Amino acid sequence: MSDRATPWLAIARYDAAGRARGSLVLTGLLSAFLLLFLAFFPSLATADVDLDAYVEAFPPALREAFGIIAISSIEGFLAVEFYQFAWLLLVGLYLAYLAGGTIAGDVASGRMDLTLSAPVARRDVVIGRFLGLVPLVVLLNVALPVVAYVGVLAVGETIAVGRLLAVHALAVPYHLTCVGLGLAVSTLVSRPGVAQRVALGALFALFMFESLVANTEFSAAADLSPTAHYDPSAVLVLGEYDLAGAATLTAAAAVLVALAVVRFRLADLSG
Repeated sequence: MSDRATPWLAIARYDAAGRARGSLVLTGLLSAFLLLFLAFFPSLATADVDLDAYVEAFPPALREAFGIIAISSIEGFLAVEFYQFAWLLLVGLYLAYLAGGTIAGDVASGRMDLTLSAPVARRDVVIGRFLGLVPLVVLLNVALPVVAYVGVLAVGETIAVGRLLAVHALAVPYHLTCVGLGLAVSTLVSRPGVAQRVALGALFALFMFESLVANTEFSAAADLSPTAHYDPSAVLVLGEYDLAGAATLTAAAAVLVALAVVRFRLADLSG
């Protein structure tokens, strides 16, 4: 199948190639961040401190927001120190921010006029931009479990491989939803900087909203947040795999991309 017949594939390849170096740098930084935290675990595990009692002293809202279940085990430690913050929040925000600058950036710079001067449908542009970020999501979720496993062995601990693989497999729909959110915003806002900040702010606001209403009478509304459907702590510590949540996130990513396609097809790019 030639790229002429599938312009969205050509756009995706071009975007992915342009981000290759940045993707490797991000993977390296996250790997170093993860290994740094793991290096502290042996000293904490041997300290004369009841870590789980310490966790129980945290305010319930804080434990709910960051999915803190336990911290004395290597699974609980990884969940609290890395997955609930860096993986769930920071990586999600970064992907939404990155996607937020895709369409809007091309429109603002004039590159979109050049792209659309070729026999390329607007639908193909949106799909291509989305798929161009998929390799980054895949790379992160393939490389980091290997780094985590090697790091755990290096500090003299063991971890359930199935749970470690599951926490990354279930992260893929979540990360793709973050990309879809940023892409949808990028078709709504014409200025790339504003689009990126709106995408980042929207995801963070949904995270805070879910954390605040999770245990209230409005808990059903918390399902609006992508973070409500992906809980690394439940996977690593309890071995609970939310397949329904993964399906919901997959559907949400598809809906966001479809909305972006519809919005971009109707957008006036003349001025």
